[in-house]
Amino acid sequence: MKNNIFEQIKKINEYDQEFWSARDLMFTLGYTRWENFEVAISRAKKSCKNSNQNIHDHFRGITKMVQIGSGTERPTNDYDLSRYACYLIAQNGDPRKVEIALAQTYFAI
Repeated sequence: MKNNIFEQIKKINEYDQEFWSARDLMFTLGYTRWENFEVAISRAKKSCKNSNQNIHDHFRGITKMVQIGSGTERPTNDYDLSRYACYLIAQNGDPRKVEIALAQTYFAI
C-alpha cells in the first residue's frame, strides 16, 4: 500500500494522526486550479456539516508560505484534511476524473 499515491502524500502530525494537505491532494486528484478544487472542498464541507460533524475537526484551515519566482515567499491558503474530509472531497469531486474514482476507493477503505 506504500506505493499508493495517497499514502505517499499522507502526513502524520505530532499526535500521530494522519492528514493530507489540500494543495497536495488537489494535484493528486487531477485538479490544476485551486479555484476549481475549492468547489469540491465547499461541497464536502456542506456534506460534513449535514452529517452533524464539526467541519473544523476535518478541514483545518491553515496559511502556508510558498516561494515565488524571485525567491521571496507569499502566504497561500491550504487545509489540513482528515481522512473523512478527503473521502468527502472525493465524493464531491469531478466524477469524470479517473483520479477521483481511485480516491473514492482509497479513502472509503
